[in-house]
Amino acid sequence: MGSSSCSDGSLKQQLEELQKQLGKKQRFEEAVSSINSLLKLHYPSASPSLRKSFYSVVCRVATILKTRYTAPGFWLAGLRLFELLEPLVSDPSEKSHLRNCISQAKQHLNEIENPVQSSESSANRGYLFEGHLTVDPEPPQPQWLVQSNLMNAFASAAAAESSQGSATNVNTVENAANVLEQLIDHLDSVIPEILENEGGVRRVPPASKEVVAELPVITLTGEILAKLGSDSECAICKENLLVGDNMQELPCKHTFHPPCLKPWLDEHNSCPICRYELQTDDHDYESWKEREKEAEEERKGAANAVRGGEYMYV
Repeated sequence: MGSSSCSDGSLKQQLEELQKQLGKKQRFEEAVSSINSLLKLHYPSASPSLRKSFYSVVCRVATILKTRYTAPGFWLAGLRLFELLEPLVSDPSEKSHLRNCISQAKQHLNEIENPVQSSESSANRGYLFEGHLTVDPEPPQPQWLVQSNLMNAFASAAAAESSQGSATNVNTVENAANVLEQLIDHLDSVIPEILENEGGVRRVPPASKEVVAELPVITLTGEILAKLGSDSECAICKENLLVGDNMQELPCKHTFHPPCLKPWLDEHNSCPICRYELQTDDHDYESWKEREKEAEEERKGAANAVRGGEYMYV
């Protein structure tokens, strides 16, 4: 029993050393190859604790590939490692994550092999380049915007028909019919939207593309990591941070791996930790926020006035 424990400790130490080497570009492939060999030799008979260590270091390989490297040799080495571990793990969440890593690696390698497809694909993704993210093209309209546009179009068509009365032409009728048909198709999603808005709750749009593109990307140094703490992690992927990691910083000073933060900001306009709000590209939402802010200031002013009056009569 003691021998097994000693063996586990030795292997964990090896894995820790290899994990440190992953951050050095010239040592990456060699470190991945060593992890691959250790997996083949020891994972099948490893203790649950050691298996967790293997899984953790393989996840670290995936994170480093996504945040630092684009060379096909690095990704091919990573792909082989993911494919080796995936059939060995039994935990459903671990298996799902590894399958996702395999899929991302294959997609990356395919884009490199097919430059035409790569240029099309990269147009839909944000890549790190000299410390900045590229500006993505406009994504498909979110569901809430589709719903809002349909409601506005239907209201406009109805108003046009009403104003023209008997002079309503064929095109107006056809347009109204088309809008009504689309509205019916989206009825299941439009009704909850109407009920939400009547209850005073607005669907929050994603952060502004321009604002996201201008967020600074910093590289973690030993000094920065010391301030953050040795057990610091990316709040989205839960991977421990290491010296050399590229991190994107929000105005609230919270930082995240850029590939982790981007999907979040594609759906939300706030920090995943403190909910600090970034500007959006939605004019109506920004106007609503301004009105809410002014109303809140008026409420505070009224409350202060009431309290001031109370003090006068005390």
